[in-house]
Amino acid sequence: MHNPAVTQVPINETLANRWSGRAYDASKSVSREQIIALLEAARWAPSCFGDQPWRFVVWDRNADEKAWQQGFDCLVPGNQAWVKDAPVLLLVCADTLFNHNQKPNRWAQYDTGAAAENMCLQASSVGLMAHQMGGFDADKARVTCAIPEQYIPMAMMSIGYPADIATLEGDVLTRETAPRTRRPINELFFANSWGKPVV
Repeated sequence: MHNPAVTQVPINETLANRWSGRAYDASKSVSREQIIALLEAARWAPSCFGDQPWRFVVWDRNADEKAWQQGFDCLVPGNQAWVKDAPVLLLVCADTLFNHNQKPNRWAQYDTGAAAENMCLQASSVGLMAHQMGGFDADKARVTCAIPEQYIPMAMMSIGYPADIATLEGDVLTRETAPRTRRPINELFFANSWGKPVV
């Protein structure tokens, strides 16, 4: 399903076409080369001091279905209902400490979000679909992946090829076919001081 953003002014096509869909084609795997390209896109995100505080755990169903299932089991049931057909799952984590001095990194989560978005845009640019999720059990993910305490599990992500929305049903189908909306620019962006609309 092609569902581009309806923008106030034209924006880059990859940005407009990035969409967090839920209908994945279970018959199409994501190649190892494509996965490495996704990781490379994330690797080149900007970060404070160039610290690169993000860490991603990658589960490729095609390479190891048992491991993929362990990642899948960390998701809440509502997400499992539609993620079941996604060939790739990822867990996105942020380092709480700077690499160069081991002091607290208050920008780590911000920077990790940039890396995750780079990955989403790379996916969109090559016909893949990425969907970021907060609906997962972070404690279970920490145990499953043996994540050190200094790293915070931030989100999970599913990646794969989009499928016909006829593969969905119920509430998931309703959410999938709902119009894409965003708040108006003037509610979110201010000129010179808080609350003064930029346009």
